[in-house]
Amino acid sequence: MGDKQFCVKEITLPEVGAHDVLLRVGACGVCGTDVHIYHGSKGSAEVHPPVILGHELAGIAEKVGSAVTEIKPGDHVTVDPNIYCGKCHFCQIGKKQLCENLYAVGVNRDGGFAEFCLVPETQCYRLNREIPLKYGAMTEPLACCIHGIDRVSIRPGDTVCVIGGGAIGLIMVQLAKRSGAASVVLSEPVAMRRKIGMEVGADAVLDPLCENIGERLEEILGAPGADVVIECVGTPAAATQAFEAAAKGAAILLFSVPQPGSTCTVNLEDVFHKELTIAGSIINPDTHGRAVALINSGTIKMEPLITHSFPVDQVEQAILAQASPETIKVIVEP
Repeated sequence: MGDKQFCVKEITLPEVGAHDVLLRVGACGVCGTDVHIYHGSKGSAEVHPPVILGHELAGIAEKVGSAVTEIKPGDHVTVDPNIYCGKCHFCQIGKKQLCENLYAVGVNRDGGFAEFCLVPETQCYRLNREIPLKYGAMTEPLACCIHGIDRVSIRPGDTVCVIGGGAIGLIMVQLAKRSGAASVVLSEPVAMRRKIGMEVGADAVLDPLCENIGERLEEILGAPGADVVIECVGTPAAATQAFEAAAKGAAILLFSVPQPGSTCTVNLEDVFHKELTIAGSIINPDTHGRAVALINSGTIKMEPLITHSFPVDQVEQAILAQASPETIKVIVEP
């Protein structure tokens, strides 16, 4: 972790325990968390190398343990990587996403940047067989986005501004529309991403490098700001834009993973006079099943979001590509 070094090697297949499922990995997405880990930051939980990264995975069940009852060999499976202790204070008060002992497949337990991955049956969800496994690998980020949408409670008729047109932002655009938003505006400096934003459901796009976001939103929406602002970049500049884009009474979701130590100056008078609600969002508590239902239904457009794929022996190149503005979602396909 932090030395920016990967190695590719053959390892012995893990022993399949009674409650385990051995997956032949079909696809594993590269997440912004993987980019953070590559540069030395932690993921959703502390990382202790050596470990096989890759937590956005889907595959085919190769072998199941003797006590496994819901998954059979040959099933197409997507994985919820986050495993909670069930015993800490936060788990016991219904906030398991804040678990003090969280560990995760592909973060501090071997994950999906490999031909095979061993996961507990409890983390496995069946996919319809006709669903491409690369779409199945998008289930985990979709589940995280669903939790974020839940945090800001979009109402039918609300106006929404999504800041950032990466994979997460483009999923948020679609979920906001499906939640009943009357108008969704995407703020994104990269032209290719703005174009795809319109393809997946944005009503309008703007370039924050060339346009004043507050003035442009008033032109588009006919009102000074959006009812809900969803920040999907993770930088202080994007967070500042989120406050500039917020109407009176707005809810602001700061969704993306920031660099450790990042700060943003907030005008407290604005928070008071505009009666803003500010929310954070972390991982996907109890939303993976809902994400699977959306993936299986085909109602979320995933194909335009997946722009690049790499073989498993080019994981480092895949992570570097994910950090580039020329990509949206990078997939590793063993």
